[in-house]
Amino acid sequence: MRNCRWLALPAALGVAFAALALTASTSSGQAYPTRPVRIIVPFSPGGATDVVTRIVSLRLTEVWGQSIVVDNRAGAGGNIGADLAAKATPDGYTLFMPSGSVMTANQHMYRKLPFDAERDFVAVTNVAGGPQAIAVSGKVPAKSLKELIALAKAKPGSITFGSAGIGTQTHLAAENFLYTAGIEATHVPYKGEGPAIQELIGGQIQMLTPNLGASIGFIKQGRIRALAVTGRQRSPQLPDVPAAAETLPGFENVGWFGLVAPRGTPKAVIAKVHRDVVRVLGMPDVKKRFEDLGMSPIGNTPAEFTKAMKEESAHWAKVIKERKLQVR
Repeated sequence: MRNCRWLALPAALGVAFAALALTASTSSGQAYPTRPVRIIVPFSPGGATDVVTRIVSLRLTEVWGQSIVVDNRAGAGGNIGADLAAKATPDGYTLFMPSGSVMTANQHMYRKLPFDAERDFVAVTNVAGGPQAIAVSGKVPAKSLKELIALAKAKPGSITFGSAGIGTQTHLAAENFLYTAGIEATHVPYKGEGPAIQELIGGQIQMLTPNLGASIGFIKQGRIRALAVTGRQRSPQLPDVPAAAETLPGFENVGWFGLVAPRGTPKAVIAKVHRDVVRVLGMPDVKKRFEDLGMSPIGNTPAEFTKAMKEESAHWAKVIKERKLQVR
C-alpha cells in the first residue's frame, strides 16, 4: 500500500525528494548559507567585540555571497546577547561572537544565568586576541603607571574605573591590575566598551582597561592617555607605551574574541564556518587591519578552542572566588 500511495502522488513525491535533498545539502554544509546569517554581538557598537565581528563579516560576506547581519544585544556583561544566542535555532543562521569573559568567567561571576556557556554552545574558532591598555582620562594627573598607583594609594577608593559591564574582559583586566598593584578603585559598569571609552574621554570616569582593538585610535589621537599595555611586551603600534610588566613584574592580561554557535548546529556547517573564517583571517588586508589595531588573528580548530576555554574557565573560577567578585 505504501508503494501505491507514492506512485499515485508523483507531485508529492517530487516535493519530498526536494526537501530531502535540501536537508542533506544543509547537513553536509555544501549549500550553506543560502540566506543572510546573523551574528549576535553581546555588546554595543564601537567596542572591540563589535570591531572584530565587522572586520570578519565584511570579507565573509564576499566568501559566502550572503549578507551578514551584526546584531548588537548589549547588557548584563554580555549575558543578554548570550542568552538570545543560546536559544536560537541551531541551523547555522545565528552565530555568536562573544569576548572571552562571556564564555569563561560570567558563569563564575553571576550566581544564576539563563544559559550554560559550556552546555549551550559549540566552538567554531577563536578569531582574534590582543592586550588591553591601562588608560586614564586627560584630567588625571598621573603620567605613568607608577604615578597612578601612588595616586590610588594616597586616596584609596577615590579613583573610578569603567568597564563594558560586570564580568567583562575590561572589568576583569582592571581587577587583575588593582589586585596586582595592591590598590582599590570604584567600579562603574557600562553596557559596552564603546560607552565606557566615551565616558573616559569626557572625564566622567578616571580609568579604564579597554581592549586595544577599540581604543588604539583614541590613544593615538591623545583623547585618552595610555599608561601601559597589558601584554608581555610593548605593542608595536604603541612603542612609547610601556608594558605593565615593566612596573609590575610578571603582569599580563590578554583578551580574545571567538565565534561559537548554538549547540545542535550541524557539524558540517560548523566545519564550513570554521574553514571560511580561517580563510578570511589569512587574507592580507584582514591581517593588516588586526595588526593596526594591536591584535592578532588566531583561527584555531573547534577542538583547540574548546580546550582553551575550559582551561581559562578554571582559571577565572579561582580568581573570581579569591577576589570575591560574584554578583548576588
